[in-house]
Order: sequence, then structure tokens, then C-alpha cells
Amino acid sequence: MIVDRIGHVEPISLNRKTGRSEPRGGSEKTDTINLSTQAVEQAERYQVIELIRSAPDLDEARIVELRQRLEDPSYMNDRVIGSTADNILSAWFG
Repeated sequence: MIVDRIGHVEPISLNRKTGRSEPRGGSEKTDTINLSTQAVEQAERYQVIELIRSAPDLDEARIVELRQRLEDPSYMNDRVIGSTADNILSAWFG
């Protein structure tokens, strides 16, 4: 079977540009999105849930050990308090 051309067909040109080559001047429109307060609250809830899910599991034995240390009056000294304060500040402010 032989298929002949029906009409004039231009070959594909990779170098030919289509459409406008210069941006329109003046009234450029931008897309905007408006979210309802309900959508924002749901997004915040989702972020909190994902943060909780990604948190490491608690080590109960370590918690018991730390509680015992904190109850011991000799453990709470200026060095421990200063180190703890430094760690908290580093965690918050990098």
C-alpha cells in the first residue's frame, strides 16, 4: 500500500519559535491563592501530626534514670544547670 501526500506539509523545524518572543508590557497578571481559615487550621494540624509521628520513641529506662538524678540534691549544681541552659539555647537559636 502506498500513501501519497494529501496536501503541502512543512517539515518539522526545531529552530523555529512559536508564539510571542517578547513579554507583554504593562498589565502583568499574577496568580493568587486564598486559603480559608479552616484550610489553614487543617494544614497546621497535619504538620503537628507528622511532627509527632516522626519523633523518636521514648526510652522509659532513660526517663527513670533522669528523674532519679534530678531528685538527688547533689546532682543539681551550677555546672549542670549552666550546661542544660546552654543546650536549650543552642537548640532554639542554633
